[in-house]
Amino acid sequence: MRIRLLTIALLALLAVPAAAQASPRQAMSFEAPSELLDYSRVDATLGEIKAFGVTQVRQLVYWEEFAPRPRSKKKPRFNAASPAAYPAGTWDRLDLLMARAEQHGIAVMLTPTGPVPKWATKSRKDNVTRPSAKQFGLFVKALARRYGDQVSMWSIWNEPNQPQFLLPQYRRHKPYSPTLYRGLYRAAYKAIRSVQANKRDKILIGETSPRGNVHIVHPITFLQGIACLNASYKRTRKCGRLPADGYAHHAYTTRSGPHFIPPDKRDVTIGVLGRLVRALDRVGRKHGLPKRLKIYLTEFGIQSFPDKISGVSYERQPAYYAISEHIAYVNSRVALFSQYLMRDDAPRTKGYRYRGFESGLRRNSGKAKPAYSAFANPLAAERYGKHDVLWGRIRPEATTVKVTLQVKRKGQRKWSTLRTLTTTSRGVYGLSTRHRSGQRFRVRWKDAAGHRHTGPPIKSY
Repeated sequence: MRIRLLTIALLALLAVPAAAQASPRQAMSFEAPSELLDYSRVDATLGEIKAFGVTQVRQLVYWEEFAPRPRSKKKPRFNAASPAAYPAGTWDRLDLLMARAEQHGIAVMLTPTGPVPKWATKSRKDNVTRPSAKQFGLFVKALARRYGDQVSMWSIWNEPNQPQFLLPQYRRHKPYSPTLYRGLYRAAYKAIRSVQANKRDKILIGETSPRGNVHIVHPITFLQGIACLNASYKRTRKCGRLPADGYAHHAYTTRSGPHFIPPDKRDVTIGVLGRLVRALDRVGRKHGLPKRLKIYLTEFGIQSFPDKISGVSYERQPAYYAISEHIAYVNSRVALFSQYLMRDDAPRTKGYRYRGFESGLRRNSGKAKPAYSAFANPLAAERYGKHDVLWGRIRPEATTVKVTLQVKRKGQRKWSTLRTLTTTSRGVYGLSTRHRSGQRFRVRWKDAAGHRHTGPPIKSY
């Protein structure tokens, strides 16, 4: 069934004229947290992102990093809703990002999130347990007042179903983080909407991570919980519908690839987005959230070497990413796709060194991976029986482009032309060709300035 549906989607894409595409007009976002808040690297990084054809970045705003005296148990006396009341220099790095992004023509999505100042928690013992929704609302209001004219999209609280961002996740063996998040989200939503400049901003709910366990609430369970519904979608308590303009989710997969299917049906990776679509529709019918919410995949990436536990080879990373993007592109409910990290996290000095994220387009040293040259022109190659189905896009060119698909078959030394074709007006193209063991594909194209671009070799999976 999956083969038939994807093949039909591809044929529909090829049959429809460029001006009337079958696939949704998805936005693309990029996240490079260490570079975008670095005075010395923000300009160069924004230039790279713009050259990829991406015009939106996401930036997490950790509450504890902006609050005065975050390690104190006693709340300092200041007007938390006024950006001017924060200590000098508080907003400098974020101010610079906003200014430079505007110069580059790049929009910024902000995600205010925990960890939080110790004085804003109920027990005042750590930075994630039972944060005050009231105090969070005041902090978000300060953000909205300072950046209201520069931000048009907000997503509230990064991965609230993860214990490193919100505790407790469970209480008496029952999910508790959805209840906490509901209050935090309401406070943030009200704060953003109270500022005139933000009346029409998009505000996303969720920001859930893909999989759960006894410590992490499963994303489908979390969604049901914030809507006050149980596992059977029955009302557990009286609570009104939450307003939202979209549902944010991080659909990371495993090293098994994009088509990995989590055995627990409460989990949602890129290969099973339909689970989230169906859950959102059921929640909408029960009046827990607006009906038919769009899905915003605000964080995504493919882990690669040197992490040999969670990562794949440098060759597979761009291949898996392109297949993932194809899955998102043909899903009409997905409004945004994204790339997490320009550069891999720094290795640890003790224990296993690669416990962070190795999903960057560059190694931590700065050396580009094959994924770097592939990102501007992703090419997905998937085997279906006796055929390889190819799908790709030329991201930097928002117009029709002539592309040449090349193939190198097993035993050949040179690349040969498979097909030259014209993309849709969004730079999208596709075709089907006979599968042959060991063959690889690549795409070549010229930009408006006449510069030739060549993507890395891609094997079908």
